Amino acid sequence: MLKQRVYSPSVNEPADKLWSNAMTVGGFVFVSGMTARGADRETVLGENEYEQAKVVFQKIKDMVSAAGGVMNDIVKMTIFVTNIKNNTQVWKAREKFFSGDFPTCTLVEVSSLAKPEILLEIEAIGYVGCSGEKAA
Repeated sequence: MLKQRVYSPSVNEPADKLWSNAMTVGGFVFVSGMTARGADRETVLGENEYEQAKVVFQKIKDMVSAAGGVMNDIVKMTIFVTNIKNNTQVWKAREKFFSGDFPTCTLVEVSSLAKPEILLEIEAIGYVGCSGEKAA
């Protein structure tokens, strides 16, 4: 199986030679940690965990869609937050993007992320087609 980089016109690519937003290997899709940075790579979208999580889940959805999958194909997420006391805001946002059995998940509190305004980062692993749903 060969790995293949995934591109989405809706998700800004990182600077050259830093990382890939997503890769596929066989039916697996691996999505790098996404944050709520805007298209200019400087602006942070959302002033709280709920708003930022919605931005991040939409980016993940766009990447998984570009790989041919749907959100319910995600089987594992790792969520990094700067204030674990606000985790319910992330769960509230997650409900807007998943149905049925939610993915397995690890929640980790970290002292900081790339910028002080960034409150969370989420990475995901999925297997395209495992949910039985068809991509739009």
